[in-house]
Amino acid sequence: MKKIVLASGSPRRKQLLEWAEVDFDIIVVATHESFPEGLTTTQAAIHIARQKALAVQACATYRRYDQHVPVLAADTIVVCEGKIIGKPADRDDAIRILHLLSGKKHEVITGVAIINGKEEKTFADITEVWFHELTHEQIVFYTDRYKPYDKAGAYAIQEWIGVVGIARINGDFYNVMGLPVSRVVREMGI
Repeated sequence: MKKIVLASGSPRRKQLLEWAEVDFDIIVVATHESFPEGLTTTQAAIHIARQKALAVQACATYRRYDQHVPVLAADTIVVCEGKIIGKPADRDDAIRILHLLSGKKHEVITGVAIINGKEEKTFADITEVWFHELTHEQIVFYTDRYKPYDKAGAYAIQEWIGVVGIARINGDFYNVMGLPVSRVVREMGI
């Protein structure tokens, strides 16, 4: 397998690539997770992922690699009722977000960018997720125990709330974790 560079500090993306037995190093460059107005939610996720990949490709650490080592970046957003739900600012915001998702369907969109020299591949994967109606006590328990402040939509599907709170999904489970890893492996030819 060829080596790649993962442009993400996400422990979940790291774990998924390890499970897929992909040879990778991690380089993270801080980037703004913003996007121009007028983009669709799918385009926004791809735009942010592409900015992360380009930032890594331009950094001095990456320049030490053979320039044929691809950079993989991803950005996951949650969309409920047509609005992008970001990462919670704090405990109260996490509780508010989970109340919003309770009993409803939302979409998890992961934008992916693979840049190898001047070659670029971008795509997005969408998974629909339906939550059961959650009680306030369940939401507070999850928030206080798991502190989901670094997660889009204020939850992780592989944690307690995913086990007891999700009624069903339509799409790639691993996309909800943060990376549609089987599609990434196919797209990269590894």
